[in-house]
Amino acid sequence: MKKFDKERVLLAVAGPVLALVAAILLTSVVLVASGKNPFEPYRLMLEQVGYSDIQVLVINQASLYYIAALAVALGFRMNLFNIGVDGQYRLAAMMTAVVGAHVALPSFLQVPMLLLVGLLTGAFWSGIAGALKVTRGVSEVVSTIMLNAIATSVIGYLTLTDNFGVLVGDNITTGVMKKSGWVPGINLGSDVGEIYGLVFLAVLLGIGYWLVLNRTRFGFDLRATGASETAAAASGVDAKKMVFTAMLISGGVAGLSGLPLLLGDSHTYALTFPAGLGFTAIGIALLGRNNPGGIALAALLWAFLDKASPALDYATPVAYEKEIATIMQGLIVFAVVISYEAVRQWGLRRQQKRVGAELAAAAAGNNNHKKEVAA
Repeated sequence: MKKFDKERVLLAVAGPVLALVAAILLTSVVLVASGKNPFEPYRLMLEQVGYSDIQVLVINQASLYYIAALAVALGFRMNLFNIGVDGQYRLAAMMTAVVGAHVALPSFLQVPMLLLVGLLTGAFWSGIAGALKVTRGVSEVVSTIMLNAIATSVIGYLTLTDNFGVLVGDNITTGVMKKSGWVPGINLGSDVGEIYGLVFLAVLLGIGYWLVLNRTRFGFDLRATGASETAAAASGVDAKKMVFTAMLISGGVAGLSGLPLLLGDSHTYALTFPAGLGFTAIGIALLGRNNPGGIALAALLWAFLDKASPALDYATPVAYEKEIATIMQGLIVFAVVISYEAVRQWGLRRQQKRVGAELAAAAAGNNNHKKEVAA
């Protein structure tokens, strides 16, 4: 591997590693300040890795995180901040559940139809923000935040019992979906659980994300527009069209992020359906540096902290609050921004020194050549 390639790898890895180390150190400080052992919680959580049921829970949760983080990363690559992934994901899951409960087709048609409903719902909701940006110059940050609130109200209205809601005890659901729309997973036994069938959808989306961005003209145009709309326009790229298209694709992917859970486990949308997924995805995309492999590792880390932290409540003789994992997640997001900027500045200084050395060497060579000619 060439020296330049080694530096690129170092710059890519340094940011996440520094962020993780900083988060662990700061969390340890919090534990010490509260009079707790700063090492025991990490040991207790790492012990959970050996349990098969925890492994299944981590993989399943990571699949949701991964798809949502890909949606965020698509926006980041276009220099767009799609904060509306949470609203897009929840609205898409609710609409998919409603359609799945009222339409019955053969399984080979039902499942693709439900995937299409989720994708189109998410794309439609993000497309509103995209249209406002390209036609009226409205910041996607403001519009997607507002659309999150509107999505919550729309979901609340559509799940009323007068509309599509079905009262089950104290919970309001959209009714159980037709079995032809259920996606079977990998059953590892009653004591272990089942890996969602749509985990493989997350893998395919990750591969597609990499191929489109790095091996297609569309991906090049998208990255070029994100780097500089002016430069992209000068090379013949319609910047506004690319912004709108990127928002549609980001929302469409976001619309798929809840389907592994919906089609593989819950089979209905209810008040208990997890919220906040889109906001978690922002931290995961940042930690993974918008790279599909990095995002996968970040999603697994986040899911591990989620699923291993309950063990802290049952530790003996001293119990630890499971919110320690939440503190660590928050500190990772905080540290990742600082560490990435520090690494970027260090990389720039390294590059400037290297260019300066090359220019000095070239100047010295020219001087020697002139002396030889003169002689």
